[in-house]
Amino acid sequence: MKTLIASLLLLGGLLGAGQANAAIDVYTFDSDAQEQTFRELTKELRCPKCQNQDIADSNAGLAKDLRDKTYQMVRDGKNKEEVVDYMVARYGNFILYDPPLMASTLILWLGPLLVIVIGAATVVVRSRRAPAATKRMNNALSEEERRRLAELLKEEEKQ
Repeated sequence: MKTLIASLLLLGGLLGAGQANAAIDVYTFDSDAQEQTFRELTKELRCPKCQNQDIADSNAGLAKDLRDKTYQMVRDGKNKEEVVDYMVARYGNFILYDPPLMASTLILWLGPLLVIVIGAATVVVRSRRAPAATKRMNNALSEEERRRLAELLKEEEKQ
């Protein structure tokens, strides 16, 4: 039992040591403005591989390459728009969390609204048809069938 506990503690210590040696990217900047621009850009650019993470948080190799390229461009004096334009030219509008309103991205902007309108129209149409269907069903019964239905309902209430 003691050897099992010792083995588990040793294993836990080794796993923890591996985490402590994880690589952390360190970027140095000439000014605070450059660092701020870099931080904003890495939060605004989506990782093309991970799809739902920005390049600041992604551990993918491609995200590291994009962070390095962003760092290089910011250090070279490129402004935010120039870096974004470069990334969009290379990876398309998908790299942006907030794509611009253009013909090619129109479905992204109007899609949710279209789904809501279609859903609301479906609810309205179905709710208007329901009373008419009930009325048709009531008219479909003959006088004899209505009398028989009333008798069956009375018997059901007595039980």
